[in-house]
Amino acid sequence: MIMNRETIINSVLAALLIAIPLVAQAMGEIFIITLVTKVAILALAGVGLNIALGYGGLVSFGHAAFFGIGGYAAGILASHALNYQPIATWPFEISGSTQMIVIWAVALIASALAALVIGAITLRTSGVYFIMITLAFAQMIYYFAISWPAYGGEDGLSIYVRNGFPGLNTLDPISFFAICAVLLALALWFSAVLVRSRFGLALHGARQNDQRMKSVGIAPFRIKLTAFVISAMITGLAGALYADLNRFVSPSMLSWHMSGEIMVFVILGGVGRLFGPVAGAGLYILLEHLLGGAFDYWQLPLGVLLLLVVLFARGGLIGLLAGERKHA
Repeated sequence: MIMNRETIINSVLAALLIAIPLVAQAMGEIFIITLVTKVAILALAGVGLNIALGYGGLVSFGHAAFFGIGGYAAGILASHALNYQPIATWPFEISGSTQMIVIWAVALIASALAALVIGAITLRTSGVYFIMITLAFAQMIYYFAISWPAYGGEDGLSIYVRNGFPGLNTLDPISFFAICAVLLALALWFSAVLVRSRFGLALHGARQNDQRMKSVGIAPFRIKLTAFVISAMITGLAGALYADLNRFVSPSMLSWHMSGEIMVFVILGGVGRLFGPVAGAGLYILLEHLLGGAFDYWQLPLGVLLLLVVLFARGGLIGLLAGERKHA
């Protein structure tokens, strides 16, 4: 079977994502492993948004809400486990946990419930109204976190010990990277299967023409809501990993800046491209690392690059490398 150019690019990106931390481990460059781990986590968040934006055409400017909910799930559960105080005592006792699997489950459920409520309201609108209402919901959750003194309020919440995973030392950078890389690989696999499934075809149809989908007996609202919830769950999982990486969670994870950053990853890499979020997150972190220490306004060249991608590169960085260009 002959692979097309995009498949080759995706394979190279996957190989680099795995090889760079292994080489860094051999050289004792722990900071590089941490950088690539951050790329994997942010790419995971981008994979979540890409399901809504790239495949469903849902321009959500509120995905930081789900990213932050996942982060606070990790922070709250860990803090209660460490101080031996239950989260709730009625109608039954709910204890904290420092086990990643438990935290991920809570992050997924909490993000799904939030997305179900937000999506049920916002998906009755479209266009700029959908964008602004998703942003409004994210900002409401952001200000709630700021005014929540029990969990640090504006100062955020520290996670003093990295949460555990059975059989692994999560404080070892390469082990924690492996966890993040495996979850990213699973999310990419799930995304690829989803877009080729009957549900994916229905989602594509709903993005193209709601009325036509209704005429063949498919409810586009339910399709879009399901995609929105799935998208939020993956982004929430990334938020839990991000909080564990930094051992800190704060309202900044819920801010509109974070929503914008996740969207930038997807656009830079390629909207609707399987590895678009991976390429976009990698490029973003690379620019931040190389230019951030040189001068304070490193976002300026990033903005110029984003503008060039939007104007001239159909399919973002992946599309450009695959030989696709936007024609005038």
